[in-house]
Amino acid sequence: MNRYENDNEETEEADGSQEVPADAQIADNGILALENAKHNIHCLTVIGQIEGHYILPAQNKTTKYEHIMPALVAIEQDRSIEGLLIILNTVGGDVEAGLAISELIAGMSKPTVSIVVGGGHSIGVPLAVSARRSFIVPSATMTIHPVRMNGMLLGIPQTLSYFEKMQERIIEFVCKNSRITPERFRELMMKKDELVMDVGSVLDGKAAVNEGLIDGLGGLSDAVECLYSLIESEPKSKEPEQEKKPRAKHRRQPIKTSVRIHGEEPDGRVYAKVHPFREYHPKGGRI
Repeated sequence: MNRYENDNEETEEADGSQEVPADAQIADNGILALENAKHNIHCLTVIGQIEGHYILPAQNKTTKYEHIMPALVAIEQDRSIEGLLIILNTVGGDVEAGLAISELIAGMSKPTVSIVVGGGHSIGVPLAVSARRSFIVPSATMTIHPVRMNGMLLGIPQTLSYFEKMQERIIEFVCKNSRITPERFRELMMKKDELVMDVGSVLDGKAAVNEGLIDGLGGLSDAVECLYSLIESEPKSKEPEQEKKPRAKHRRQPIKTSVRIHGEEPDGRVYAKVHPFREYHPKGGRI
């Protein structure tokens, strides 16, 4: 049974479709839009592992990219939503899915603010920096490491070249949307003696800000206030008024007339009457 159905009866709308409760969006996608606040912002949560082209085991807490991407398109189109708040607590996941979501967020016209709570590891780093402004709480951490893949791999130069190109895509995106340099990001990515079974670095909140990866250290209120200020600084876009076309003036067509001679006066003057000229169809009837 669907968890949104009532055990006793199903609520039907007038058109016959089943009514979905207001908290359905929160349960499925972790999204919520409020209308009774200072500004109407949308909250998008990215939690657990980013699920890409392969379905992860049922016991894993995942964020499905096929849910997030349509939600971002809907947020961009919805005129009632003024800004987007992204809350991140992720261990990483599929590289292409994470980059796809990051590119969509970076390409939005509406103000966006991200906040990292808990962790923003691996592909969560591009997600964190994709917003216009990024925040991290002091207790959160971000793990930076090279691209890696599970399963059977072919030990050939083409495989290593593919990994290198994918890694460069991540570095380019992160450095483009933050203040960290590519050289420093590679150095943190290849750092030894910090991770037990891998190379890389773990940055806490303060270190992530000092490295230029995250814009500021702060909590939820700081992120919301920053989003409000971005919304208020946005120029108010006015709907283009439709140009009113000048009303066409209907000119009266001149009436065709005909002159019929009715007779002759005794003094030789001819009198006549002017009649409207009417055309007739050859088969009968007026045109």
